[in-house]
Amino acid sequence: MKVFRDRTEAGRRLAGKLSAYANRPDVIVLALPRGGVPVAIEVAQALNAPLDVFVVRKLGAPGHEEFAMGAIGTGGVRVLNDDVVKGLRIPPYAIDAVTAQERQELVRRERLYRGGRAAPDLRGLTVILVDDGLATGATMKAAIQALRQLQPGRIVVAVPAASPETCEQLKPEVDEIVCDITPEPFHAVGAWYEDFSQTTDEDVRELLARRRRSERKETAADTIDTAQGPTRP
Repeated sequence: MKVFRDRTEAGRRLAGKLSAYANRPDVIVLALPRGGVPVAIEVAQALNAPLDVFVVRKLGAPGHEEFAMGAIGTGGVRVLNDDVVKGLRIPPYAIDAVTAQERQELVRRERLYRGGRAAPDLRGLTVILVDDGLATGATMKAAIQALRQLQPGRIVVAVPAASPETCEQLKPEVDEIVCDITPEPFHAVGAWYEDFSQTTDEDVRELLARRRRSERKETAADTIDTAQGPTRP
């Protein structure tokens, strides 16, 4: 049974479960590109919060690419899975080679999505990390590890649909996890969307640009209201 018409509807439903974070100056919404962006823009708009992306690239172990030996993320962060590195006896030069390759793709995506804007300073902030769903949760786990290195005050993972097992597994990793639906059996994220078409790089750029325009209008409106002062009866 399909639950969400598309990612936009899913984002609006998810935002309703995050109302406690609305209109708070310490909150920022970060989307995992690409599919998490159309979900996250609805969350950011509903909460009146800034929106940005958090780009993560998993580091596949050489010769065993299905195993993640670590991840790199926005802000120059690299996190290694010591158990995998030691278990497969991966030498430092091999780790550096994979890191350099994935770093190129990460930088390409960040430049494309941000248009030269610097990554936000997340220290002390409440970060709401959004994706369109969680199946195995591998990408989200990598994002959490990388995000933790940037010293946010609080990490909240929010997704429209998640495997019940994955949702439970992630709970100890974050301060809060919000999963709108956790159907059993789960099958796959796309199974719960009528329209689960691919989100393109251009879609991401357009959505982020739209949200930035909205943020500027909201800031301008707040400035005008402050300048005018309280309305007389």
